[in-house]
Amino acid sequence: MRKVTAGVSAAILLAGIGAACVAISRTDSSLDAIRRQVASEGILAFTLLRLPNVANAGFEPVSPANSFTTGASLGGKFYLAGPGGLAIYDQLNSDPRWLRTGLDLPPAPIVALCPGRLRGAPSTLLLAATQGEGLLLFEPDDPSGGVQQLLPADAADRDITAVLPLASGDLLLGTRRAGVLLYDGRTLRLFQPALAQLAVTALAGDLGDLWIGTRTRGALHWQAGQLDAVDGLPDPQVEDIAIGPEGVFIGTPLGVAQLRDDHVTRVLAPGLFSHALALDGDTLLVATIDQGVHAIPLTTHSSTTAPQTDLTSDDVPPVTHFFATGATLLAVSDDNLLRRGPGGSWRTVLSAPPQKLTSGNIAALSFAPDGRLWIGSFDRGVDVLDLQTNRARHIEDEHVFCINRIVPDAERHTMDVATANGLVLFDTSRATERQVLTQRDGLISDQITDVAFTRSGTALATPAGLTFLTASGAQSLYAFQGLANNHVYAIDADPDSDRVFAGTLGGVSILDAQAVRQNITLRNSNLQRNWITAIARVPQANGQDTWFVGTYGGGIVQMDAAGRVDTAENPLPVAVINPNAMLHTAQRVFAGTLDDGLLVYDLSTRHWTQILAGLPSRNVTSFAERDGELYIGTENGIVRIAEARLP
Repeated sequence: MRKVTAGVSAAILLAGIGAACVAISRTDSSLDAIRRQVASEGILAFTLLRLPNVANAGFEPVSPANSFTTGASLGGKFYLAGPGGLAIYDQLNSDPRWLRTGLDLPPAPIVALCPGRLRGAPSTLLLAATQGEGLLLFEPDDPSGGVQQLLPADAADRDITAVLPLASGDLLLGTRRAGVLLYDGRTLRLFQPALAQLAVTALAGDLGDLWIGTRTRGALHWQAGQLDAVDGLPDPQVEDIAIGPEGVFIGTPLGVAQLRDDHVTRVLAPGLFSHALALDGDTLLVATIDQGVHAIPLTTHSSTTAPQTDLTSDDVPPVTHFFATGATLLAVSDDNLLRRGPGGSWRTVLSAPPQKLTSGNIAALSFAPDGRLWIGSFDRGVDVLDLQTNRARHIEDEHVFCINRIVPDAERHTMDVATANGLVLFDTSRATERQVLTQRDGLISDQITDVAFTRSGTALATPAGLTFLTASGAQSLYAFQGLANNHVYAIDADPDSDRVFAGTLGGVSILDAQAVRQNITLRNSNLQRNWITAIARVPQANGQDTWFVGTYGGGIVQMDAAGRVDTAENPLPVAVINPNAMLHTAQRVFAGTLDDGLLVYDLSTRHWTQILAGLPSRNVTSFAERDGELYIGTENGIVRIAEARLP
């Protein structure tokens, strides 16, 4: 094992403090002094909030995700969690009580659950790590269902990947980017300077004998004030860690390393993607991503041991987590909870309601004329959802896969689906493919990022430029013909003319009759960023259109038809606007951000509002509107709300 010296750690810490002071020097001097003192003591700012029991503000989930990724048992109850929230089962055969992400809980998926007793606390709590909203502390014995939220001030400290309750009553928190933190019930601090800025994936052991799994640096062992790196792992990416009488087991994408006396003694199941580990007597259970669960007997002592199939991938979807209740081992598998019985047999003991949508990672939303909601995902094609029957039809093939945009074409009676593999035209009523257009059909690129309609035809945005489909055929242009940049992320057009606003990596290009008339950039305007991600044309009563332009990191600006930029009404915060995540109605303009939720502009008051409550994620990706209801797509599902109920 390689030793990480304290001297190097101290130097890293001092360098980090120095760098922080340079950045903070631009702020108020008194705040600067406070932050320097906090940083020198290693104390991290946080708040401990009690989540209020408030009535639903009008948002409701659309076909919510009921899948599970983690679970725990406490006080005779079973808790299963995933992207959609937390399901609480009083008994395995009972119906669950759901606490929904974004409605009852903060807008972030739960990624880890475990019971733990904090220092000075009267009872054991259920601890839930979230992806971006800190740690949730549930009080199972509280009849009011009290939930507290440990919310660090820094966003990196809020993204928790692992929780380890210690015998002392303290908590260790592993984070995605900020290393290992220690919470003692009163203060939150970095556990050790040498463990700062680590991508932590797993924690195991206790304070005097701690094992840390990381995303890129393998496993680290903290013991007696010394930090050592583990040599000999089959892969530097650690998926899980289990500790038992036979040693320490470290799961990686290329097998499981067994350690004794801090040395790798053998690699079990070489080549097997070992995502989750559990010990059941003298057997090591290994859950994979797509090859089921395998049992490895630890009584054999060869240098390598091949796994025995315990649960094949045909039996159940991938197992993501093991946990025990008493002497019984349970496995969490998507929408099932499994129990391991004698002889290694597995039995499903509960199942969640079936999923309506194939993926919750929403990329595009659009209504067809018949009222069905077309839902595009980043990784699983299209679902066509009938909101009356709540039934969905899934469409996925070599072209319909990575979806960027879905737009109804009223003239051709098609749903035009922009994908990474071409433009796919669907018959509106039957939802069947009518035509696929790619480079072979004259497009400048197979990857289509956006679609808009002009008086002359269809405009397509691509990473290689623009293609116009007109009665005379396909015509393309790119930077050589004056486009601000070849990579076009978003376009919008006036359907009664041939005016097009194209948002590129290098600014906004204004086109008339398929020719570039003007480029708007940082150099010649008040544009906040050159990287344009979304554009929405908003017609005005006086006939002078306003163009809302979303940027990557510069918020939103407004332009008139001549390209003049008005920055006086930028929304706060200055956000990253997601690609094509913009929609307007007669009353409002909506914009989806990467980290800051939903931004709403009231056209009558000319005022921006930020909305987080009610969303299943801060990452808002798409919109659709029908009959006064707004549908909001996020990376964690869809919610809807009557527009009149928006604050």
